[in-house]
Amino acid sequence: MAELQGQRILLGVSGGIAAYKAAELVRRLQDAGAEVRVVMTASALHFVGATTFQALSGHPVRSSLWDEAAEAAMGHIELARWATRVLIAPASANTLARLAQGRANDLLSTLCLATEAPLTVAPAMNRVMWAHPATQTNVATLVARGVEVLGPATGDQACGEVGAGRLLEPAQIVAAVIAGAPPPRLAGRRLLVSAGPTFEDIDPVRFIGNRSSGKMGFAVAAAARAMGAQVTLVAGPVSLPTPPGVRRIDVRRAAQMRDAVLAELPGHDIYLGAAAVADYTPAETLPQKIKKSGETLAITLVRTADILAEVAAHPQRPRLVVGFAAETQDMEAYARDKLHRKGLDLIAANDVGRAGQGFECDDNALSVFWRDGRHDIAHGPKSRVARDLLSLVAERLEALR
Repeated sequence: MAELQGQRILLGVSGGIAAYKAAELVRRLQDAGAEVRVVMTASALHFVGATTFQALSGHPVRSSLWDEAAEAAMGHIELARWATRVLIAPASANTLARLAQGRANDLLSTLCLATEAPLTVAPAMNRVMWAHPATQTNVATLVARGVEVLGPATGDQACGEVGAGRLLEPAQIVAAVIAGAPPPRLAGRRLLVSAGPTFEDIDPVRFIGNRSSGKMGFAVAAAARAMGAQVTLVAGPVSLPTPPGVRRIDVRRAAQMRDAVLAELPGHDIYLGAAAVADYTPAETLPQKIKKSGETLAITLVRTADILAEVAAHPQRPRLVVGFAAETQDMEAYARDKLHRKGLDLIAANDVGRAGQGFECDDNALSVFWRDGRHDIAHGPKSRVARDLLSLVAERLEALR
């Protein structure tokens, strides 16, 4: 079951005995393919410990706006942007009141104001509290604003009473989230990605290569699969695991990468060339190791095939051809020149001379150019940068309809 593949759900847990059910909810959301991060209110921490949710979700649990380490980089805004849906379960009467009033006096309420993601709440409280006119008015206000309300259910309550106010069972909440989830942005699309360096052999021992780790291209392949695409990854010599659900073809040299890309090209909607392909290769590869014999050594290099240009001019050209430009100066000028000269639809440029991004790093930042536009993707983990890039690619592809 992967109905929520590609969904990033921010689960808010507010105070109430039903908070214990949120632990099972995390697991069920993950089983449906979602990535889950948890934010707890101060009251929720009195019922269930943060360690439980951290162990289940695999991510740190946030509970305070005053977390200096997280908020140094405006962590609450990053979380608000990360989510594709905010789900509050259980949602207490107090939480519903604060949301209806637009308050931002804790992390969870602040996130709900700062996000553009859809909001779903699953109320849980005593039956009298649920029936109170103030609670019903707050719920009506939220519904009028487009908030989805799941439940509550009717039955036995922890206080010993019977009536409406029980939290829906986790399976029911997940089913409702699945029913309301949009189809993955790249569902039905076929995407071909090239990633990593190429190694151009001089002899059996030595080669010419570059510093590309393949991390950005692999992040793109993983993100595209999570967004519903059928993904083929042509990978240079890297030591990275294949993203789940991605078909991988391993190559070493630029010529091998060209042959693999062109062989796979027919039928693909998107080609994204994230590989750092060598511009030159030795004119010949010697069969034996070159012995040290002088103060200098001359090696004749010849141009390699221009894979991006060939793909862009190919009779079976994908609808979108996206290139990468790793630059150390005049980034926009060089990127736009490459965009026009090679006939690309988009080019994603990054300044690899800047510390903390680009080659061999886990983070990156991109400036994406097209003929009459530009979009900057802020510095962050390559997984998030890849998602943002593919959202733009999907948007450009949809515009071609």
